[in-house]
Amino acid sequence: MTDHRRLHANGRVAHSALVGRVEADLFTDGGDRQVRVPVTTLWNDPGGRRERELLLGDGFCLLEERDGFVFGYALRDDHAGYIDAAHLARPTQPVTHVVRARMTHALPEPDFKTRGAHLPLSLGARLAVTGITGQWAEVRIAGTIHHIPAIHLRAVDSPETDPVTVAERLIGTPYVWGGNSALGIDCSGLVTAACLACGIPCPGDSDLQQAELGHPLPDDAPLQRGDLLFWKGHVAWVADPHRIIHANAYHMAVAHEPLQDAIARINAQGDGPVTARKRLEFPA
Repeated sequence: MTDHRRLHANGRVAHSALVGRVEADLFTDGGDRQVRVPVTTLWNDPGGRRERELLLGDGFCLLEERDGFVFGYALRDDHAGYIDAAHLARPTQPVTHVVRARMTHALPEPDFKTRGAHLPLSLGARLAVTGITGQWAEVRIAGTIHHIPAIHLRAVDSPETDPVTVAERLIGTPYVWGGNSALGIDCSGLVTAACLACGIPCPGDSDLQQAELGHPLPDDAPLQRGDLLFWKGHVAWVADPHRIIHANAYHMAVAHEPLQDAIARINAQGDGPVTARKRLEFPA
């Protein structure tokens, strides 16, 4: 167990499941927390490298709080790291809905013309809806009542069925390494967002996605919408047999690209050939 992304231990503290497998001063089951801000960064170390992002309502297992940071792991994919302690809170209500639109805004009043501050929320943000009146859903965020257009939400137990359709809502989103939101996203973040929307468990980084998602396709198997193509350090959705959609540093955005053009370009820039072709398995 050497991959720090899946190691729920930092030398001082470790999850109880690791007793006898790692050394630590304290073993604990941890405590449940939820992200209380629209987007927060998961760091490999306080002040260190940005790894991934978590969104409002995402669950986090707290193993240690120290010097303003919390160490633990994201419940969505077990990715371990550090989060600003002020960005987490104890869960108070169960998540009932998820943002399905590319972005929405939580408003202080159920009125599009309200003068109050708008809170931007990304696709994938998780919310506790306390009531729906007409076109407005009432939600509580960080202890404050807000109002969101109900059409921008879906029930948490009603997953989507086409991950490429989800990914296509994010076309034009800026490329941001380690990003997981409509404010900025990278190639593996786009795969994560689409998979989670469809109820498919998904690790956060492309190498883990290649190892764990779907089943391999033979090199001569026809590609179809929803397949995944992997390169060293990169991943893309197949939109149709002739196009992919991916978050990439060439376009600096989420974009469609002709399949054969992308394969040639990525190889020419020194990142090599396609390393895997995978087909997803959807929950029953």
